[in-house]
Amino acid sequence: MKMGQSVGLIAVLLAATSPAALAQDMSSAATAAPRTTGPLTLEEVLQSSARSAPDIIAALARNRQAEARALTAQGAFDTVFAVDGRSRVEGYYDGTEFAGKAEQPLTDNGGYVYGQYRVSRGDFPVYEDKAYTNKLGEVKVGALYSLLRDRLIDARRSEFRLSANDIDIARFETKATSIGVQARAIEAYQKWVAAGLKLKAYQALMTLAQNRTQGIQRQVDLGAKPDILLTENEANLVKRQALVVEARQDFRAAAVKLSLYYRDDQGLPVVVDEARLPDAGDAFGDLRVDPAFNLEGRPDFAILLEEIDKATIKLALARNDMKPRLDLNGEVAKDMGPVGLGGSSRTPLEVIVGLTFKVPLQNRKAKGKLAETQAKIDELSVKQRFLAEKIRAEVTALGIEVETANQLVDTTERERTLAERLASAERRRFELGSSDFFLVNQREESATSAEVKLIEARARIAAARAELAAATADVDALGLNSGPTLP
Repeated sequence: MKMGQSVGLIAVLLAATSPAALAQDMSSAATAAPRTTGPLTLEEVLQSSARSAPDIIAALARNRQAEARALTAQGAFDTVFAVDGRSRVEGYYDGTEFAGKAEQPLTDNGGYVYGQYRVSRGDFPVYEDKAYTNKLGEVKVGALYSLLRDRLIDARRSEFRLSANDIDIARFETKATSIGVQARAIEAYQKWVAAGLKLKAYQALMTLAQNRTQGIQRQVDLGAKPDILLTENEANLVKRQALVVEARQDFRAAAVKLSLYYRDDQGLPVVVDEARLPDAGDAFGDLRVDPAFNLEGRPDFAILLEEIDKATIKLALARNDMKPRLDLNGEVAKDMGPVGLGGSSRTPLEVIVGLTFKVPLQNRKAKGKLAETQAKIDELSVKQRFLAEKIRAEVTALGIEVETANQLVDTTERERTLAERLASAERRRFELGSSDFFLVNQREESATSAEVKLIEARARIAAARAELAAATADVDALGLNSGPTLP
């Protein structure tokens, strides 16, 4: 609000900021006052936000979902145990057969190993001669090993590797969410501080007019000043009260927004009052950004690298599907105990080796998948280069903004110092009768405007540093270096 704004807004502002209305708004947005005392620091807000922000908690839950999906993918390598039994209850033959088999997929090949125990009793037809065993049954161990297709990669192993990529992506997304939340928390804190400092500046300006009232009244009573000067001072006081009312409204609104990030031990939002405003000297927090910047530290860039890795895995799987299948299998079997009805031919140790060859004649499905995956990698590679260029440009621009904001703060500090010096001198001249009422008020309002301008300049440099910390993924500056939220 500018100095010359009409005082007709006072009634509206007073109605909007009435105690009942403010109490209703604030009670619906926050809990009771915080337990701690003293100035509220940026570090305290960041710690609270990193611990209790709902967005970060939800991101951590998504991370657990990705880990659960990886466990599901591991299930493809679980050992499988199967039991099979059959018995002829009617008919010429009375054979009964029982078999138990355990199979374990290989983690470094598309094949598997297995072990089996089988035992039979009774008589079987000649076409089921293989069902016979010795009296104590047959023990068999075997393996299948892929020589071409599925040797280096197959659907099971690719699914497991992709699930590992998904875990990394979920962690980087959690990091990106945490960085975004902390950046917004810094912004909310800085706006709350700026609004509080502006409120103090306007309160000081209003206090000057209030203190001047008694002196003007004495001068009017003594006949040294005309009565109209009291009316003019009252109008000026009302105008300054309007500035205070609006500034207090802005401050309370900023406190409610800050409560989304500043929470109590139960995770409930807390509205902070004027008593916890920090001093003007260190009001916006001492946010130090690490000048070293690693491009891969940016979660969005790291996610893109993971997507390229996933596409590469799918490309390898598509190339695998183009190969013919050539599997080598072997097994060793031994019947134990006395000879059964099948005869003595079951007793010697058996060693069996075999090959299986299979090739698709057209394989259009694999060709199409191969072409699609290669195109996807080309797309992601272009996006990766552009994102790298975009991030570097963003960081460079923010570095320039921080430098410019520093220069602006230096200039504004000199402007504020000069304006306060002029206002102080004009007040002494007015008290001595060498100045008029209009000029002293103008000097005071100019000094307050310079103070507000300096607050905004300091807020700007603090905001620029916060944006730079987010752009460079500086977890130390953002208060994310001491919690379980980051990978």
